[in-house]
Amino acid sequence: MSTTKDIPTVPLNRFIKHSLNILKNPLPFHHQNFTEQGDVFRLNIGFNSSVIFSRDAALAEYVLQKNQKNYIKSKIQTQDLLKYVGKGLLTSEGAHWKAQRKLIQPAFHKKQLNLLLDAIKTAILHEYKSIKPNEIINVFPILNDLAFQTVVKSLFSSAVNQEDINRLQYITEAAQKMLVKELRQPYLGWWFSLSGKIEKHLALTREAREILKRIVKERRAAQIKANDLLDMLLEARYEDGSTMDEEQLIDEILILFTAGHETTSNALTFTFQLLAQHLEWQEKIYKECIAVKGDTTDLMTQIMTSKVCQQVIEESMRLYPPAYFIDRVNVSEDHFKEMTFPPNSNLLFSVYEIHRHPNLWDQPNLFLPERFENGGRQFSSQYFPFGAGPRKCIGNNFAMFEMIIAVSELVSQYKIYPEFDSIEITPLITLKPKNAFLRFESRN
Repeated sequence: MSTTKDIPTVPLNRFIKHSLNILKNPLPFHHQNFTEQGDVFRLNIGFNSSVIFSRDAALAEYVLQKNQKNYIKSKIQTQDLLKYVGKGLLTSEGAHWKAQRKLIQPAFHKKQLNLLLDAIKTAILHEYKSIKPNEIINVFPILNDLAFQTVVKSLFSSAVNQEDINRLQYITEAAQKMLVKELRQPYLGWWFSLSGKIEKHLALTREAREILKRIVKERRAAQIKANDLLDMLLEARYEDGSTMDEEQLIDEILILFTAGHETTSNALTFTFQLLAQHLEWQEKIYKECIAVKGDTTDLMTQIMTSKVCQQVIEESMRLYPPAYFIDRVNVSEDHFKEMTFPPNSNLLFSVYEIHRHPNLWDQPNLFLPERFENGGRQFSSQYFPFGAGPRKCIGNNFAMFEMIIAVSELVSQYKIYPEFDSIEITPLITLKPKNAFLRFESRN
């Protein structure tokens, strides 16, 4: 039985040598290490600290699902992110996470999501009005607004004014940008604290919490049932019959803002870029959309029968997974294959690399939506766009329904053409698009 000392190690001096490039985009550095060292390697990032990188899908499945009880999230989420969004589903662990997951899960069941679909579609169509045909536009800001508006409308229906929405979006995105700086430049932590930058963003977070508390207070006072996510969260009961206290409710809402809009806007942007490069798939979706709408006016039925559209989105998330890394730390010593992981080993799974592994995928770097013709379940052991196991993203169905509506509606209105040479990426906390310039030609 070997130990982690036998895992191929990338020395600290190589990490330091490439630090500036890693700051801009760490993926080429990691890809080179995977190519040279194999599917698991250890990267020394300090004199006494290291991270184990893996693109071994079997190890990821083992850690995230089969032996998930022995693994917790790293301090990036349980401490660094927590200070901005509170102790919600994304950042909590143990019994607290389990109780919150059980409480909130019913709000994301298909039956409940069906109540939100009209609001989601309305928000999407409203944002598409800002598209100017035959002009070259960066589509990401439009889709970023779309995703945030969709979360807001699903949470609060119409019981929130645009000024509050804009402020909440600004604060959410400002906090994310600050967190990226803290994670990418840990050596400047003293300066971020001394200069007041961290406190400035914590003050913004407190402002967001006050806005949300006012919205919740107004909803309770109005005693109006809106059948939105806020209603579901307010009515949710723990096993003892109690409800979430106000602070916990705000924590969960902030998590929904943070996790629910950026990943979706990223995925949609990459999807439309890929469709712009592959006109034949646009036409397949367009024909499917016409047929589906001709068969039924029920929005849920339309979504569930939009199989071509779903294939395209799933292939897009394979190539460009918004959550491109998953981190875990083991509580007790663990063993996998011929490796031993001592307690508190930092494991970082590259979803990006797993999704493009040449031993797992036929022509892994090509856009081939037909590989998902029979659904994504056949690839469940190697395809993790929403994570895996008990901590799989609670909003995965919400996100898929939203994206199917968004893609179907845009393709039914426009033909999409690329105004970029190649798809570029900006790997931050999530995998973000860069220079997503498109041109839209009206089909009418």
